[in-house]
Amino acid sequence: MRSKIVAGNWKMNNARDESKALIKEIKKSIKGLELENTRVIVAPTFVNLSSVVKRTKKSVIEVAAQNMHQAEKGAFTGEISAEMLTAIKVKTIILGHSERREYFGETDELLAQKVDAALKHSLEIIFCFGEVLEDRKNNNHFEVVKTQIKKGLFHLNSEDWKHIVLAYEPVWAIGTGETATPEQAQEMHAFIRELVAERYLSDVAEEVSILYGGSVKPANAQEIFSKEDVDGGLIGGAALNADDFAAIIKVI
Repeated sequence: MRSKIVAGNWKMNNARDESKALIKEIKKSIKGLELENTRVIVAPTFVNLSSVVKRTKKSVIEVAAQNMHQAEKGAFTGEISAEMLTAIKVKTIILGHSERREYFGETDELLAQKVDAALKHSLEIIFCFGEVLEDRKNNNHFEVVKTQIKKGLFHLNSEDWKHIVLAYEPVWAIGTGETATPEQAQEMHAFIRELVAERYLSDVAEEVSILYGGSVKPANAQEIFSKEDVDGGLIGGAALNADDFAAIIKVI
């Protein structure tokens, strides 16, 4: 049975004290919840990773990093390597987020290198992908997603997929005023699962968790998560509020 996952991406938010306070509140808000087969993940900024890892050590909350460099080490000012992350007990990495692709020019080819570097150090990967509004309007969304997944992940073998979580981000539904319906989410998630099944054995496709990352909020989480191929969410803004984040976790 594939895991249900609620992952909160804090992005470039929360300094040290804010991070400490938010973790404290999240722990309080989810205390006593039955979380069988459900994982809770938070992704703070690099400078707060070590602190959050320590503060979640005895809780169900896992910690992920938001990005990493593809090289082992070297003259890459401002970058962080996989080894640096595993050294502070980070076990999960987010790669391919739409903001990394758009603002920092990360290509499918570069992301394939990052995936390989992460797997070399036994990091679990939350691999993000998704189409922009123009692609959706031009009915090109399936092809865009197919290309991003194929170029980023289809060089891997079946065993590698035990370390992969997929996260579909309809970029056009994030902060644009446009809204993706639960039916649109299910349609794409089913397409993604079939795509993986065509490349690998069907059991690989059935075991991989596919998260939805299109502005999940307490008001829409239950309906989205009820869809057969939606295994949870990669949460942005709502993850910065402990009550909202907990409310989303409660309906997974």
